[in-house]
Amino acid sequence: MVDSIVDYAIYFLDPNGIVLSWNKGAKELKGYEADEVIGRHFSMFYPPELLDKGWPQHELEVANEVGKFEDEGWRLRKDGTRFWASIVITRLTAPDGSLRGFSKITRDLTERQKQQDLLRASEERFRLIVDGVKDYAIFMLDPSGYVVSWNTGARATKGYEAGEIIGRHFSVFYPPDVAATGFPDKELEVAREVGRYEDEGWRVRKDGSRFWASVVITALFDSTGRHRGFAKVTRDLTERRRASLLEDEGRRITTFLAMLGHELRNPLAPIANALAIIEHPNAEPGTLKRMSGLISRQLKQMTRLVDDLLDVGRITSGKIHLDAKPVKLSEVIAEAVEAVKPLADAKQHALTLDMSGEALWISGDRARMIQVVCNLLNNAVKFTPGGGHIGVSLRSAGSDAEISVRDDGPGIKPEQLPRIFMLFTQGDQDASRSQGGLGLGLTLVQQLVALHGGEVSAFSTGVPGQGSEFVIHLPLVEAPLEMRRAEGPGVRKRILVVDDNMDAAETMSVLVDNLGYLSSIAFDGPSALAAIKKEQPDLVLMDIGLPGLSGVEVAQRVRREVANPPALVAVTGYGQASDRDTSYDAGFYAHLTKPVDVRQLEVLLERLLDRP
Repeated sequence: MVDSIVDYAIYFLDPNGIVLSWNKGAKELKGYEADEVIGRHFSMFYPPELLDKGWPQHELEVANEVGKFEDEGWRLRKDGTRFWASIVITRLTAPDGSLRGFSKITRDLTERQKQQDLLRASEERFRLIVDGVKDYAIFMLDPSGYVVSWNTGARATKGYEAGEIIGRHFSVFYPPDVAATGFPDKELEVAREVGRYEDEGWRVRKDGSRFWASVVITALFDSTGRHRGFAKVTRDLTERRRASLLEDEGRRITTFLAMLGHELRNPLAPIANALAIIEHPNAEPGTLKRMSGLISRQLKQMTRLVDDLLDVGRITSGKIHLDAKPVKLSEVIAEAVEAVKPLADAKQHALTLDMSGEALWISGDRARMIQVVCNLLNNAVKFTPGGGHIGVSLRSAGSDAEISVRDDGPGIKPEQLPRIFMLFTQGDQDASRSQGGLGLGLTLVQQLVALHGGEVSAFSTGVPGQGSEFVIHLPLVEAPLEMRRAEGPGVRKRILVVDDNMDAAETMSVLVDNLGYLSSIAFDGPSALAAIKKEQPDLVLMDIGLPGLSGVEVAQRVRREVANPPALVAVTGYGQASDRDTSYDAGFYAHLTKPVDVRQLEVLLERLLDRP
């Protein structure tokens, strides 16, 4: 039976490795006749490099010790050619346990090896190609999203060496706020479900800098359908995006400059005509009065244009200052409606107001919030045809206040909604624009709302008559404490002294009493805040470095939580220019450095408390 097998070389060796038998498979595989090989050592089938290592003897030793030896490697035929062999050597034991010899089975796996070599060569060529690509980051992820390969382009684009990134989750490439939402894992889910995922967005390099990336994630499956991971290709499009944005910005600025010329010429024309009429010797007094009113109206229009331009400049350069205090939104809306009502009446608009009975408060700048609502109302009045309807509503929406301004004018085309808050953007822009404006109002609305920690959205079907709706969400705060202070002749002004150094606090308290005021003391931040609310002092002398809450934190909370807060004066050992800036930004009226000059303090108190 063994002799008839032709697919395997099967033969026996004595304990020293001498060939004792030879089957047909051995003859076919190795090329030797039985009489040419029986009696010779089996090392004749091994190439020189294995003979130099003593590999044949090693195989027998291992087989003798453990009972079996398996291996794959190159072997020689009679004609000197090589073939890739799978070999199994098995120890043969006598009944008494002594070694009788070995059986050896050899199989020719040359074709399989050739295919594997070709596959490895192909993989190596592919690896060299991928690794050589420098303009694209190409890398592999395992099914869970961990990096398992890294090419030259990935290193150039993201800044990581292979040893620094392989084994880490690919979410490290995303901005922290994006990664926190679980967005990277959602990308993998989509890629696995539909085969691929494409996206553009901000990504993060090793040094923390951001770049605009085009990303393609492809799910990889083997021949059995088993999911093996993902291939990810990332391209840095930062420069392309910057160029595109610059081109778009250039077009919008060009349009804006054309509109600016148009808007400035509009009031200048009637002003020039009015001046010519005023200078005419036969001008009647009634005509002169009308021309004077015309000039005044047109100058107000030009002033509004210039003010809007200045506001946009301050906001975009980060130089605008918000006087953040508790703001009652119902008062803001009432004042804005009152300001716009004459314009609405002139076009016979029906202006309705819907406010819930509850008092809704935010922390913000009252004047700026009035400006926000006025801008939305002005737009509604301007673009709604005469006899239209404009509605303003205020209500609570969870932890937010919601302000809505809606109209039944021409609306906004859906394709224009994503750009409606962009600088210098308006709806339909053409030579026949009859409504005027520079496209600054909505930009100011969005940026001022954002500075207040809120957001504004625009909704419209674009169908004439269905109009538009602008909805503002702002974070609510608790209703502030209304401070009520004693007034009248003979009433001593109250001053709260706050310092965690008891000696410093007590001596300052005595000094304040000697200056004619009524003092009280707090020794930490929380106690100071509580005393301000309970005692309602007219002025607070406060150290900055306090336990519990710092002086800066107390000042910030007083501005948020007290409707008409007392004057705050910092009294601290920190005297650098940056320390003073921090105090002023927090809402302190003055910054005194310890030890305090008594005369300077006396003058300051008199000025802030209006003492003669």
